[in-house]
Amino acid sequence: MKLYLRNGFIEKDNPLVMGILNVTPDSFSDAGRFFEPTAALEHARAMAAEGADIIDVGGESTRPGAAPIGLDEEIDRVLPMIARIKEETGALVSVDTNKEEVARLAVDEGGADMVNDISAFRFSERMAAVVAGLNVPVILMHIQGTPENMQRAPSYADVVSEIMDYFRERIDYALGRGVKREKIILDPGIGFGKRLEDNIAIIRNLRRFAEFDLPVMVGLSRKSFLGLLGGEKVPEKREAETIAANLVAARNGAAILRVHDVAATVKALKVWRSLA
Repeated sequence: MKLYLRNGFIEKDNPLVMGILNVTPDSFSDAGRFFEPTAALEHARAMAAEGADIIDVGGESTRPGAAPIGLDEEIDRVLPMIARIKEETGALVSVDTNKEEVARLAVDEGGADMVNDISAFRFSERMAAVVAGLNVPVILMHIQGTPENMQRAPSYADVVSEIMDYFRERIDYALGRGVKREKIILDPGIGFGKRLEDNIAIIRNLRRFAEFDLPVMVGLSRKSFLGLLGGEKVPEKREAETIAANLVAARNGAAILRVHDVAATVKALKVWRSLA
């Protein structure tokens, strides 16, 4: 895995591990455990010490049914946290946002290294141009609908083919607005407007996305489809299911794994690489 940054790049044999830091009161998994700044910073330090290559900081919940929040509120949640994490850990920091002003401030003032946009530039008219100007990596995710309505009635004839068509259009859109191809990362959006069978098909067919010759990120940590497969109703207790699915994703070509349980994932990848 080679990740091109604003200046230079990092390279690693194993998939990169992205630790999730939700500075929100209403995330689907940690239910606001890290909304308070002291708890959030402590968690970020812990994930960096456990081996997280990237810490993804989000100030707006994207769980199914979540309503958007205002610009100022999102900035107040993420900007000070990103600056502190950059100051106190050696990890790269990603800002999870679909608002161009949050992205700009997070990079220029907070020191964030990359942008994670669940909308792939569709929710914010100027996001692509802003990211191009910042010259940082960007994750373009597939989503059907919005977080508020995405799980009401998702439907696909061929989910992988439809996501590939979406990526072709979004990549062309990004390139046309100045984003460098080597700075683009793709995320098929597991759980974002997807049924159980769609999530399974995506993971089984990740290698089809190799057509784009771009890194693929997978974010399946603790998600509800794992509960349907394994029977565990409590998201925080789906660590084993998450690791199993992530190792399959790694085998099938995932370059970045976005997870809640960093230490367990790092250990699992080390053993997987030793045995592969």
